[in-house]
Amino acid sequence: MDEMIPIVTEIPALQVHASSVTRHEGMLYALVESVGGQRHLAIEAPVHSAKLVEFDGDSQVVDERILLLSPLNAKNARLLRERLTWLRPAVHGLRAGVGLGDRLGLATPGHLRAMHEVKGRLVPFVAQQSIREMNRTGRTPQEVLDDAMWGVFAEGWRAGFGADADHLKTQQDIDQCLAVGYTFYTFDPSEYVDNMAENLSASALLTRMDELPWEQLEDIPAAVAVRYLAAPVCCEEYTINFDELTLMRAMFKYGRAIAQVMQLYRHLAQVGAGREWEVEISVDETETPTTPAEHVYIATELRRLGVEWVSLAPHFVGRFEKGVDYIGDVETFENDIAVHAAIARTLGPYKLGLHTGSDKFSIYEAAARQTRGMVHLKTAGTSYLEALRTIAVLDPELLRSVYTCAREHYEVDRASYHVSARLDRAPLPSSLSDAALPSLLEQFDAREILHVTFGTILTRRTVNGHRVFYERLMALLRTHSDAYAANLQAHFLRHLQPFVQWETH
Repeated sequence: MDEMIPIVTEIPALQVHASSVTRHEGMLYALVESVGGQRHLAIEAPVHSAKLVEFDGDSQVVDERILLLSPLNAKNARLLRERLTWLRPAVHGLRAGVGLGDRLGLATPGHLRAMHEVKGRLVPFVAQQSIREMNRTGRTPQEVLDDAMWGVFAEGWRAGFGADADHLKTQQDIDQCLAVGYTFYTFDPSEYVDNMAENLSASALLTRMDELPWEQLEDIPAAVAVRYLAAPVCCEEYTINFDELTLMRAMFKYGRAIAQVMQLYRHLAQVGAGREWEVEISVDETETPTTPAEHVYIATELRRLGVEWVSLAPHFVGRFEKGVDYIGDVETFENDIAVHAAIARTLGPYKLGLHTGSDKFSIYEAAARQTRGMVHLKTAGTSYLEALRTIAVLDPELLRSVYTCAREHYEVDRASYHVSARLDRAPLPSSLSDAALPSLLEQFDAREILHVTFGTILTRRTVNGHRVFYERLMALLRTHSDAYAANLQAHFLRHLQPFVQWETH
């Protein structure tokens, strides 16, 4: 079979993704598209091949071989992963990583083409979506992982990838993602962080000491005092000092969150026994920055409780808003992340998570330099915005309609995001010519408005049940997949290049 021309390449009605063609154990696998744009998994095998029978699809016999055209469904994805090990997500430890959120399930080829240009020196987490985002887009953990896998297959990417079950808050969230094979679990205990602790006096904090979940923390106040007040904590050239007020504020701000992370971790350790997985801890979605002392407290207490993790995302100084550059003083940010990176190297080592990380071009070099490449950059909605940029050129009227709807729903949809866009500062849909519509993706307010309203846009239905925007968006992006991939490739190269020289693991 290896010496023969694949049957599938001789069928005029099928376009073969050449980079996907794979021969393995006497069978040939490829991703193909029909004239109408429908994608299939094509499999060729000798007649009577038992392995072929397991796959769904329609078959025909040609020259003593069987050609099976299979739908890209969950069953066929699972079977393909069983045979081609490079299609399985893996754990990657302290290697620098980049989360590549994809709300449409079409972005992986563009993401991986950017990764090719930097020679795969960062690990791509091509499957990454929070449960919140899945609920808003109507997708499941299975669909997110499978869509990413088909993209990996189409591009012939064999350098490894991760799958991030992002911003998990409950044990049920963990169970859903473990069942389909995620390998990276981001625990988000933000609902248990007490942001009011910073405003309480020492006496007020002291009177509330019994409110902390001491039993869950497996601790007593006297033992905490011994751990932190006896001596300062030295992390490379930085000395972190605790006094009673600093310690109590750290305890009240993060104590319940630490107990929640511990419960999630122990649940994952139990249900995930015998599997490979790794953990990230996210405390970035809070109202105030994580101080160095609070970082030391979080890391020390989690270690004491037996939690192991490869990445931790503090809330850094400045503002990290969705889809726009860093808001704040870059030098101040660099000084802040320098201390956090020293803590991570001393108390770990572990990576620092740079969450809400897309489009923060002004701070990437500082983040890469201070972490020395032990960093996990997380992006999500920027790939959706690149889809809209593509649509703006292909179908200006569709983009204008999307933007009009986004403006109408922005004030409601922004509720769960840290954004500062204002409708009165964003251009009116009627003020822009078709040729000027792509400029919406460069204007601060319009960009954030489009970013946070993705759920409304992707799930809005007509009276007969059709998803009015989603179906048109997907059809155009599938038909013009190379245009979308090219926009993603250029955009993500800007994200990746500052980190490449610091990739050390």
